[in-house]
Amino acid sequence: MSNPTDPTAVFQQMMEKDYCSKWMGIEPVLLEAGHCIIKMTVKREMLNGFGILHGGIAFAFADSAFAFAANGLGQMTVSINAQINYHKPAKEGEVLIAEATEVSTSKKMATFDIAVRKEEDQTLIASFRGMGYRR
Repeated sequence: MSNPTDPTAVFQQMMEKDYCSKWMGIEPVLLEAGHCIIKMTVKREMLNGFGILHGGIAFAFADSAFAFAANGLGQMTVSINAQINYHKPAKEGEVLIAEATEVSTSKKMATFDIAVRKEEDQTLIASFRGMGYRR
């Protein structure tokens, strides 16, 4: 990475080849070392057979927030474990916010919690915990 200590530069460099995050329409709201907020609008292509946000898309959205926050610490970090809990559905057209917050970091490991919420009323959609290996 060209400037691994600047979270905005890290985000921009990662997004150049992050075709999944591009497809989801992810936009940065706040980029800090160990903390980020991103947003996206739920598209029709993201819905499951019940007309609500597919769980895999919610997971991918939270995972992107995890990646941007963890790598924004200035050291390449790759996911080695993640868990998600789904709380409420999201529908087409709703804007979602994912906020990633650092829980703990060490020389080789990083753990983050991510809350996925509806932008409009802050309803919690999903909670995600990711653990990454720091190279």
